[in-house]
Amino acid sequence: MSVIVRVLRDLKRDRFFLVLLAGLAGFAIYQPARIPSFGALIDWPTISALAGLLLLTKGLEVSGALHALGRRLVESMATERAAALFLVSTAALLSTALTNDVALFVVVPLTIGVCRLTGMPLTKTVVFEALAVNVGSALTPIGNPQNIFLWQLADVPFGDFIWHQLPLVASLMVALLALTAFAFRARSFDVIEHEVSTLDRRLLGVCLALYVPFLVATDMHHAGVATAAVLLLFLVLRPRVVAELDWGLLLVFALMFIDLRLLAGLDAVSALMLKLGLQKPANLYWVGIGVSQLVSNVPATIALAEFSRDWRVIAYSVNVGGFGWMVGSLANLIALRMTGDRNAWKTFHLYAIPALAVAAGIGYVLLFLLPRS
Repeated sequence: MSVIVRVLRDLKRDRFFLVLLAGLAGFAIYQPARIPSFGALIDWPTISALAGLLLLTKGLEVSGALHALGRRLVESMATERAAALFLVSTAALLSTALTNDVALFVVVPLTIGVCRLTGMPLTKTVVFEALAVNVGSALTPIGNPQNIFLWQLADVPFGDFIWHQLPLVASLMVALLALTAFAFRARSFDVIEHEVSTLDRRLLGVCLALYVPFLVATDMHHAGVATAAVLLLFLVLRPRVVAELDWGLLLVFALMFIDLRLLAGLDAVSALMLKLGLQKPANLYWVGIGVSQLVSNVPATIALAEFSRDWRVIAYSVNVGGFGWMVGSLANLIALRMTGDRNAWKTFHLYAIPALAVAAGIGYVLLFLLPRS
């Protein structure tokens, strides 16, 4: 019961959740006949995969392994700037193969441990990691859900997709690393020990043993079964992991799926899309960025594909659209939620909105002013 009380208390203070809840209420009033079908709008495999990843990363955190790894990282880095550059680069690199969401589940818990040890600004560091996974994941067909969809739609070789995305990702990565070096100080670390952390080797072993099988099962479309197995195992071995999980994040994502899909399905929205001249590549590019800001880049990709098959322009636009407003990419919401800072959205937008302007300009130049054969 205490877990339920904690979750409800946290949700009452979560402004984004309250906005989503208000949106759901509005749709329920506007389209009461659709209320019974609201549950079908939720992407349950995604929710299941998210729950399983949250459980596994929470298990790693509770085991104390990330605290120990963070200490080793701190001991090998000379300055706060060096650590920030390492964490941002690692997040970007992992996202090219593990997808942007999974990369965050690996890097953010480690970052939390590093920041506790050193006093580094946690929220700012995680914000830069969110930007990094948006950049890195844009490179490969498997880096994020929208790329997977476009890769299948375009039916192009793996290498061709990467070659098309490489100029954008390389340019954005250089800009991001330069911004990271500017935003973090070149001060030496002062290790701050808040508490003595002991290593739960059994819990660590269980988490590591489950991680790859869970990802394989999820990739084979068995996320629900895999998550149920992980949940049951933790309930038996370490109930604390289940009790400390951020269950509110799962509810936020469920509401997002309902609200955004209802919004995208409105006749007025569909009519507007038809009037935007998406047959013109430049229009398609800017509309893709704009729609991503409203409904996130995955639904935006699916919607744009109904009006155009120009996967090259769509790929640039929706990946650029992951910056800016926090809804632009679901990875942004995961990162902000994992900080535990209710005002993290302010820090995020301080950097992400200018990043959107820069990324949009770079993407436009590469697509339309420096065309490649």
